[in-house]
Amino acid sequence: GLDLMVGRNTALHATPFTVSVDLLTNGVTTGISASDRSKTILALIDPATKPEDLGKPGHIFPLKARKEGVLRRAGHTEAGVDLARLAGFEPAGVLVEILKEDGEMARLPDLEKVAQQWGLKLISVQDLIKYRLAQESLIQREITVKMPTEHGDFDLYAYTQRSNGAQHLALVKGDISGPEPVLIRVHSSCVTGDIFGSCRCDCGPQLHQAMEQIDREGRGVIVYMNQEGRGIGLLNKLKAYKLQEAGRDTVQANEDLGFKSDERDYGVGAAIVRDLGIRQMRLLTNNPKKRTGLSAYGLEVVETVPIEIAPNQHNQTYLTTKRDKMGHDILQPMKPEAAA
Repeated sequence: GLDLMVGRNTALHATPFTVSVDLLTNGVTTGISASDRSKTILALIDPATKPEDLGKPGHIFPLKARKEGVLRRAGHTEAGVDLARLAGFEPAGVLVEILKEDGEMARLPDLEKVAQQWGLKLISVQDLIKYRLAQESLIQREITVKMPTEHGDFDLYAYTQRSNGAQHLALVKGDISGPEPVLIRVHSSCVTGDIFGSCRCDCGPQLHQAMEQIDREGRGVIVYMNQEGRGIGLLNKLKAYKLQEAGRDTVQANEDLGFKSDERDYGVGAAIVRDLGIRQMRLLTNNPKKRTGLSAYGLEVVETVPIEIAPNQHNQTYLTTKRDKMGHDILQPMKPEAAA
């Protein structure tokens, strides 16, 4: 029941800190000592602790984990909670960074030495993801139908996300069971672009070009994710459009509404790819974070294949923002006087 520390998170990784706290009972004084902090941590883990037992601000900085753990977000917060849950304890944990002698954060090679020195067990977030993927699934395959399109014939797979009932799709072309890496596009739904042909974004053209490329290839997959507006939903996307009409860019508009620039996660998309039996892919994307996000779930991206869409007079600012603020590898947006 703790509130997030800020309504608009501008941290580098948008780490979801809540307000800091101290325990007000059990002999806690200033809250800063190791003893006081340990009491506060134990109280946070205890389901019997009430809001009035905690003082705000304090010296312990809680984090909120995603409900589905590392299968939704490949982070240390989720890994800590998952480990506790799998061990049969309360789904909570304590994160402690280990520093090297020079003050820099220890990395895996350093941690391997520490583990060996002190006889500690050591696993990675990827190890935990691999284990959970072998034991459970985020999705349920529901039905497969034939789907002839203007870009060729596909098989359409429908999936239900177990955690919230959201429905996702996969368009599959040809035989994807062979050893060769499969051409894949993970595409987030865009009602305005994919259905109405909006010129404010490049979503519709990207989707249709991906279908054309896969049709020419003869085999491939489009994972169509129910993550409208980079994960903020259709209504909030339209609110962001209104802010953009007042001069905000796409990142600023999301942040003004209390969202990160990109609220998507790739755990569910990765689960669909794995359900289709694919482990190696050639990824159709201009977004380096998408490659990183999928790779975190045990999938190998052997090649990034760009989708080059010519900008227009309505989306050049949007594309410039995606390039300059979100790191997308896209065409140089045209100058206003060259727009058509």
